[in-house]
Amino acid sequence: MTPANEPFVSNELQRLGADALQAQLSTWLQQDAQRLNALQVCCEVLNHFNIGDWYIAAGFVRNLVWDKLHHIRSQALNDIDVIYWCDSDVSVERDREIEAKLRLQADLPWSVKNQARMHLRNNDPAYLSCLDAMSYWPEKQTAVGVKLVNPSPAVAAHINQKVPFTGPNSATTVLAHDYEIKVDAVFGLACLFSLSLHANPKRDISVFKSRVIQKKWLLQYPKLTMITEPFLSSK
Repeated sequence: MTPANEPFVSNELQRLGADALQAQLSTWLQQDAQRLNALQVCCEVLNHFNIGDWYIAAGFVRNLVWDKLHHIRSQALNDIDVIYWCDSDVSVERDREIEAKLRLQADLPWSVKNQARMHLRNNDPAYLSCLDAMSYWPEKQTAVGVKLVNPSPAVAAHINQKVPFTGPNSATTVLAHDYEIKVDAVFGLACLFSLSLHANPKRDISVFKSRVIQKKWLLQYPKLTMITEPFLSSK
């Protein structure tokens, strides 16, 4: 298997399971000082607001993986997408309040949106959670979120003993302050690591194609392959 700090290549992906991909992504996040700082700040602020269903998602994760697989330096974060789900207050003012709190902790390009409201803008059924909201995003590779959570009792015991954890949840990366990185990928991590771009059948194919052009992904990441199946033609 490829060492944890080295990018995977396509043929090796066929032999790797979800836990190994999660472990690799967690390692890359832990090695990225700016992303790790963003996760720690976000965890602190969202805990302050008593919000448990949250993630940093989209390009924060997607671009990190593509940068690593293209062997290029990780780019500066120009947009940190923080999503959360809370139906007790769906006002835009609440999002701005959270953004302001985040900026007090770290001067980063935060973008906060409550997913309990976003279905209205997208003409979708009401989203039931952050993961449900991500299941409607135009490309599958973007629907990956990461967050910091308290570790399971088994992991916590090994933290206290200062012994590397090798149990059934060993794919999880343990951080300082008794937190671990949690990775949730609505469509799995294999499609992200395989350097493909898949359209989401829940969204109009024209939205997907427009984003590919606008974001210039195929120019920036030449190893990517765009896949529009199961669509046969544009709407």
